[in-house]
Amino acid sequence: MRSEKKQLREALRLAIKGLILQEVRVLQLKQSYPPGFVIDEMARSLQEAKREVMALVRLIPPKERNALIKRLIRQSVDEEIDQAIRVRKTRCLRCLHMRFFDEAGSSYDRLPFGKERARVIRCEVISSPAGIECRNFIEGPVATSVEDYLSEMAFLYEVKEVFDQFEEVWDYLTR
Repeated sequence: MRSEKKQLREALRLAIKGLILQEVRVLQLKQSYPPGFVIDEMARSLQEAKREVMALVRLIPPKERNALIKRLIRQSVDEEIDQAIRVRKTRCLRCLHMRFFDEAGSSYDRLPFGKERARVIRCEVISSPAGIECRNFIEGPVATSVEDYLSEMAFLYEVKEVFDQFEEVWDYLTR
């Protein structure tokens, strides 16, 4: 019984995380004035994500359900914000010296295929007494610009604000 409840909460957490990511993508998409059919598909996708969450919580009593969903939404949004901050702080993921490493530790400039599949993505680093560091850090053109980073953070905080304003999260899920 305990493991079933834990599995249900984990499934619900993942479903809510997906829902939040879709809400962020919809906000981003609306700024680019896409064609109507794209907006319609995003709306349909959001409805499917909402139905998935509702299906997972249908047997939970309403009072407990609302509190659980609200808590999981807050946690998911906060995790996404923390993740966006961590990625921006992780220099090696934005560095021109980023490499793909296979199980044997061999370095590849491009994503390897076949037997040498990549297991780790990191920078070709220099070991020093202070720890491992990348002395040749140069931000590459594929890196997220500060403007894009701040825009993504604004979208995440906007989604957080929207969910904080709901008295009953269930109302959001059923509309």
